[in-house]
Amino acid sequence: MNHQSVNDRPGAAGPDTGKLPEPLYGPAFSSYAADEVAWLLKDLSAVELEAPLEEREEAIQHAGAHYAESLPIEYQPSPEYQALFHAALDASAERIAHAVGVVTETILAERGRDAVLVSLARAGTPVGVLMRRWARRAHGLTLPHFAVSIVRGRGIDTTALRWLGREFDPSRIVFVDGWTGKGAITRELSDALDLTAATTGMRFDPELAVLADPGSCVRTYGTRDDFLIPSACLNSTVSGLVSRTVLRDDLIGPDEFHGAKFYAELAGADVSGSFLDAVAERFDAVAEDVARDQPALAASDRTPTWAGWRAVERIGTEYGIDNINLIKPGVGETTRVLLRRVPWQILAREGVGAELDHVRMLAAQRGVPVIDVDDLPYSCVGLVKPGFRRDGSAA
Repeated sequence: MNHQSVNDRPGAAGPDTGKLPEPLYGPAFSSYAADEVAWLLKDLSAVELEAPLEEREEAIQHAGAHYAESLPIEYQPSPEYQALFHAALDASAERIAHAVGVVTETILAERGRDAVLVSLARAGTPVGVLMRRWARRAHGLTLPHFAVSIVRGRGIDTTALRWLGREFDPSRIVFVDGWTGKGAITRELSDALDLTAATTGMRFDPELAVLADPGSCVRTYGTRDDFLIPSACLNSTVSGLVSRTVLRDDLIGPDEFHGAKFYAELAGADVSGSFLDAVAERFDAVAEDVARDQPALAASDRTPTWAGWRAVERIGTEYGIDNINLIKPGVGETTRVLLRRVPWQILAREGVGAELDHVRMLAAQRGVPVIDVDDLPYSCVGLVKPGFRRDGSAA
């Protein structure tokens, strides 16, 4: 990647005295081209980390296990579900392209044309790639793009931050994610970067940029609509064949990046490239609308209201769920519940139609009821089964 030497940049953090690992690149790690993203991750492809969903859920809820200590077995979609994915992509590609354009133009206007995109692996990574493509298509810019791990309850990868602080002025770093749910990762990022500033003196901007902000918890977004982003429909096969990230003391040393696996064996089912291309092909079609809409958005009041967090607290009270982490709001988070947790029920806003077809199909496959409600700020909300035990003695 073409970035300046640390000695050429005023205000950079300076050389890191510890030995740091090097990034991973495709095609050796991930199906993305090497110039699309550099992964600040440790390759754990040879390690057996997968556990059945039910076993994993019980360990998380009752045995003190953390979700980042293991991986769910990757869901392989049926032909019918794959057809739904492609139909959803065809229907939403232009809408996604518009949101990509708006959020990228906002970053370039407010953070500068020398921004460094750092996506939160893995949901943020396809979005980071698309934003990088927009900047190149619209402005001829080549923005560096890296993917790092952040883990709820454990914070962001501090070794990755040290690497970034060695290579770039921290003020240039823009953290990118796919969407917001209730805002847990937004808060996690802010808290982790405050701690980094206090302990290292490196101050990264905690403002998270997302494609969609239905939870109203960030200022930099492409839209606040809760609509289907098809990259949420699948797991690794739409994210460069990379697993979600792993953090475990026996696998990750103090000067190593968080880990992840590259599922090269799933190459035959990989739609990562076709997802990116389908959206990027719509860039020219939406350019005029983005040029009109982005300045209007920039001039509006974008102050986060955290309406989503309040809605989740209300749902927790109404459904008797004490652990807010078991409530997953928004289309993307609901899909994740159905793909890799033990779902209890799905709440769907009345009147939402085809955008939830994939949710209804997954729910039917897993025998999970979908309940229509009329006062939901999201298109849908997924509820993980509270107190789940494999012997059926759920609370």
